[in-house]
Amino acid sequence: MGIRSSRSNMEDFDSYMKELAALAEAAGGMVTATLVQVRERPDHRTYIGKGKITELLYLVEESHADLVIFDRELSPGQLRSLEEQLPIKVIDRTMLILDIFTTRAHSLEGKLQVELAALEYQLPRLVGKGQLLSRTGAGIGTRGLGEQKLELDRRYLRRRINDIKRQLAKLENTRDLHRKQRLRRGLKTISLVGYTNAGKSSLFNALCQKAHSSGQNQAEADQRLFQTLDTTTRKIKFSGGHEALISDTVGFVQDLPPHLIAAFRSTLEEAIAANIILHVIDVSDEAYLDKVEVVNQVLEQLGASPEQVYMVFNKIDKTSDIDWHGSVPRISALTGQGITELLSFVEAALWPEGSPPTERQIDLGS
Repeated sequence: MGIRSSRSNMEDFDSYMKELAALAEAAGGMVTATLVQVRERPDHRTYIGKGKITELLYLVEESHADLVIFDRELSPGQLRSLEEQLPIKVIDRTMLILDIFTTRAHSLEGKLQVELAALEYQLPRLVGKGQLLSRTGAGIGTRGLGEQKLELDRRYLRRRINDIKRQLAKLENTRDLHRKQRLRRGLKTISLVGYTNAGKSSLFNALCQKAHSSGQNQAEADQRLFQTLDTTTRKIKFSGGHEALISDTVGFVQDLPPHLIAAFRSTLEEAIAANIILHVIDVSDEAYLDKVEVVNQVLEQLGASPEQVYMVFNKIDKTSDIDWHGSVPRISALTGQGITELLSFVEAALWPEGSPPTERQIDLGS
């Protein structure tokens, strides 16, 4: 269910709704119908108008849907009003993304970050304890970490939030120590960032096949949105003998929930602390320029320096419509095209003077 302003660009709105459908599918759902209301601003009480709610009720019955996903974050009051008028489960885009993150986080830090975001999202929605906060079970919108605690009071949730923040602070201190050790060793770092499903994990694997000691894939990669949540770091060796650490990071998406950005801030700040940030771009995506802008906004928000960021055009095997100019690396992580050239490009960017590797760099182990 989406709202479109009469002044908004139709192509941008369609792209936004397609992404919402892709997010639903990534969470294990199947989209049966889409409904859009044209209005300049959401209704403060029910988000959509009364007539549209009636139309939505008919559509739910006709399509046999068991879940309605709204395209924007609903206020606690809007959520409760909709729950009272709709006979099925209601969630918003934020809760959908939190649901995906819940199923994809595997490391201790990743799980804590997602739980923190989920609890901070749920805390103001405890008032009234409607369907959202009383239901349990399987399916989209019911897997949020902390939902087994939803009958507990706010005081407990606040204590849990504070406890998670303390645990994350300890993990951040450990990461800071590791960063200082890398600096003392003179080991340089590379981060892969980009819009979700741009091919970061596939590129990470392609680089590891060429330059990691194992010669094997090191990260799970597929077409699902937000496949990668937990940062994976490996050491790679360049043809010139230099070595560096490369990290695969969580993907970005437009209107990423602020709870998630806040919870993952320390991890994201670690990514932008790298010597080089490779911004991976899916040039086969018709909306790739808009997605580049989304990523640039997040990087700017996190304090990344433009001098750190290098664009990498991925999936060139899928397109021939782009007029290529400049020295931006062009690769296909799927076919391996341009990977050797990209490694040379990165080595030259990290060591512009062509300085030989030190003995310390070579003997760091695997």
